[in-house]
Amino acid sequence: MAAAKPLSAFVDGERLWARHMALAAFGARPDGGVDRPALSGEEAKARAQIVAWGRAIGLQPFTDQAANLFLRLEGREPGLPPVVAGSHIDSQPTGGRFDGVFGVLAALEMAEAIVACGKRPLHPVEIVAWTNEEGSRFAPGMTGSDLFTGGKELAEVLAIRDADGVSIGDAVAAVLASDDDVPLRPFGLPIHAYIEPHIEQASVLERAKVPIGIVTGIQGTRRYRVRVTGEAAHAGTALRKDRRDAVMATARMICAMDDAALEPADTLLTVGMLQVTPNAPSIVPAEAYFSVDLRHLNNAVVDRVDGEIRRIVDDLKGPCSVELRQIQHSPSLDFSPDIRRTITKAAAALGVPAMEVYSAAGHDARQLHYVCPAGMIFVPCRGGISHNPDEWAEPEHLTSGARVLADAVWTLASQEDGSSG
Repeated sequence: MAAAKPLSAFVDGERLWARHMALAAFGARPDGGVDRPALSGEEAKARAQIVAWGRAIGLQPFTDQAANLFLRLEGREPGLPPVVAGSHIDSQPTGGRFDGVFGVLAALEMAEAIVACGKRPLHPVEIVAWTNEEGSRFAPGMTGSDLFTGGKELAEVLAIRDADGVSIGDAVAAVLASDDDVPLRPFGLPIHAYIEPHIEQASVLERAKVPIGIVTGIQGTRRYRVRVTGEAAHAGTALRKDRRDAVMATARMICAMDDAALEPADTLLTVGMLQVTPNAPSIVPAEAYFSVDLRHLNNAVVDRVDGEIRRIVDDLKGPCSVELRQIQHSPSLDFSPDIRRTITKAAAALGVPAMEVYSAAGHDARQLHYVCPAGMIFVPCRGGISHNPDEWAEPEHLTSGARVLADAVWTLASQEDGSSG
């Protein structure tokens, strides 16, 4: 008797690629990139397309009060906790076609493979598209996974507003109203295991010529917003000694923060947003508002630089006043060894080269790590470029990632006990 085919044999790489190109039409930019803000009309259209693809193979859609989208394939024991796989479909304003989307579509392709093979796993399997992972419209990001896992309170999150004054609450309500018969579920569904496929957003795999990364963990991060308040004055008449110049104070702070984060050399500190008021060439600035993003694998390093940042804003404010607000703190973490082992075995069985890597970027898997065994699969992206219209992943790498995901999920969903490998 011939051996049964692995689930990965039913993965259709051409279909997977075609769906990436189809979703890229929602929020398409003229330069080939994607601008699909969280909870926008374009994201709602992409969401409806995913629901339609899922329904076509018998998947049941669900959502929740954060507009997280789930597509469920029932298992032989519906009462067992599901194995969940996915990522997100919102993008940065200058995003690409693969960030987040690959995780959702690879998970959908995994479900297609299960249907095609004609067998059902013991556990249910669910595909997920988390809400507002990017945080570009509503800050901070990972809203949906934070709420699902109990990391934040609903009322607190729904009050957050975008630059136009629209609240997350209103945006979620609009998306839910546009859904076509998608039932609501409560947060906190027990999960047997979670795997998130993603493009690497770095060039480690590409340089090593390895198509699969088994992600060991995610580096720690703290994110801040700093408001420096001075006083507007005439650029030609206000003496330097009398000025309360918010931008000069901000410049001193940013330079000192950069110096504080120079050691160790792999510490990452970014000031990616700076807003100046009134932002006129002949007026001493009255206010500066800026972001700080701090990251490192070692929590002790992040905590040390955090202390320096707090000291710097107080010491260098001069005659201005300053308000520092930390909007996110996510310590470094290591993913489940059992999930990593399951992914490693799946890749080895397929003969697909794989290596361990860590994630320098944050992902929803960080939140899921605290409520269930979790892990990630990386595939290469060209030049490590992401959050950019030039973001690119090779079709064969996406297919390899989806195949490894399919076999790993099948293993996890076939378990009769709580083990994960």
